[in-house]
Amino acid sequence: MKKITKLLVANRGEIALRVLRSAKEMGLQTVAIYSEADRNALHVRYADEAVCVGPPASKDSYLRGDKILEVCRQLGVDAIHPGYGFLSENAEFARMVTEAGLIFVGPSPEAMNLMGDKLSAKQAVKAYNIPLVPGTDEAISDVEEAKRIAATVGFPILIKASAGGGGKGMRIVNSAEDFEEQMQLAINEAVSAFGDGAVFIEKFVTGPRHIEIQVLGDEHGNIVHLFERECSIQRRHQKVIEEAPSAVLTPELRAEMGRCAVDVARACNYTGAGTVEFLLDDQHNFYFLEMNTRLQVEHPVTEQITGLDLVKEQIKVAQGLPLAFQQEDLSINGHALELRVYAEDPQNNFLPDIGTLTTYVRPQGPGVRVDDGFEQGMEIPIYYDPMIAKLVTFGATREEAIARMLRAIEEYQITGIETTLGFGRYVLQHPAFVSGNFDTNFIRDHFPADALKPTAPDEATAKLAAVLTAMLLTDKKPGATAASAEAPTATGSAWKRNRLGVR
Repeated sequence: MKKITKLLVANRGEIALRVLRSAKEMGLQTVAIYSEADRNALHVRYADEAVCVGPPASKDSYLRGDKILEVCRQLGVDAIHPGYGFLSENAEFARMVTEAGLIFVGPSPEAMNLMGDKLSAKQAVKAYNIPLVPGTDEAISDVEEAKRIAATVGFPILIKASAGGGGKGMRIVNSAEDFEEQMQLAINEAVSAFGDGAVFIEKFVTGPRHIEIQVLGDEHGNIVHLFERECSIQRRHQKVIEEAPSAVLTPELRAEMGRCAVDVARACNYTGAGTVEFLLDDQHNFYFLEMNTRLQVEHPVTEQITGLDLVKEQIKVAQGLPLAFQQEDLSINGHALELRVYAEDPQNNFLPDIGTLTTYVRPQGPGVRVDDGFEQGMEIPIYYDPMIAKLVTFGATREEAIARMLRAIEEYQITGIETTLGFGRYVLQHPAFVSGNFDTNFIRDHFPADALKPTAPDEATAKLAAVLTAMLLTDKKPGATAASAEAPTATGSAWKRNRLGVR
């Protein structure tokens, strides 16, 4: 067993704080890193020790693997947990960590490399008969050849960056006339975002649902799946609302997708927590998309329905311990939802909003969990992802989880910036979501630009409201004179006379 006594979290914000909490419960000493912009952040104050690693820009701080390793050497750190984002899927950093004699809480660099490239991932899973979206199995650079392949696959098609993620380097093409321009745009964006212009072609699945399966593997060959998460409510190909379990998966389909996810993990000898992503079409055919070799943002919904702490499981696996359970020991209990509370304006194409959290009051009560890294008075930095918090609710049924989420949204008080709370309320009350009949096009199909704007009452409603207000103030029936409404009199109720100081 590889003993961990001191853990450094190479991340910031809510995920750093979330990992630190589990580490402390396990009796580990904890170290945080921070940029100059995060000097007063909650994760910095929570950790046993904290070290500044550079200026606000990520490239000068959170992405400086050399500085992070130097902190480890100075403070006697045993292991590094990368969280998600930043260096979490950087195989070279994982290799540097192990070569420095430290434990990387995550999969091997080889697994990261294999699954980090979508084309090599496709090749790896073929031997396991995993369903794949029709398209190319290798990178395409010749435009004319790509056009011929696209015509064979059939439009619409999707051009995707091989090294891509988060919707970058991805273009939907509806006709041959648009193909060349869109392919060049995809290549340019892939080079800019990932330093790799390799792209491939897939059939564009219309009306798809985004279903992902959480997997967990140890160093002894044991791999299990922890059921699915529905992640179809998205903007810019990035998730906003997730839930577990999905409202549309049958037990048979769940078992089949789970088996495929485990096989994907086997294809790369995966250890630790990972996520296998699938597309599910309107006929309930599913296709392998990719594997994320890290902890996902939406992992709390899986924790809520399984009762497991995925961070603790990651740390146990990293120490060489076998999983303490098998597939047959796992079951789904209840239903969970997660709303990503972003500092974004949903009425302005979800553009990021920066500013100060003038008011910040978290919701509470049964079945409510908030993973965040902010408090009232703090500023939302412009340098990082605009997510403020993950609002999670849990209930015995989907209906109860939705009701609790709506209550929690009402209780969540945030002023000073625009957020996605109103968008979450809109989605959770929409018939398409309530019925479970939705897909990744929800925003396009059901969320008009003015959806969250307050509607002005019509003239008749306004007049009725004025009459009712006057009646409430005077305890008079319709027909009371204007003069009688000007000041309280002794003719009102005893309660109202006391409240208004009338005797």
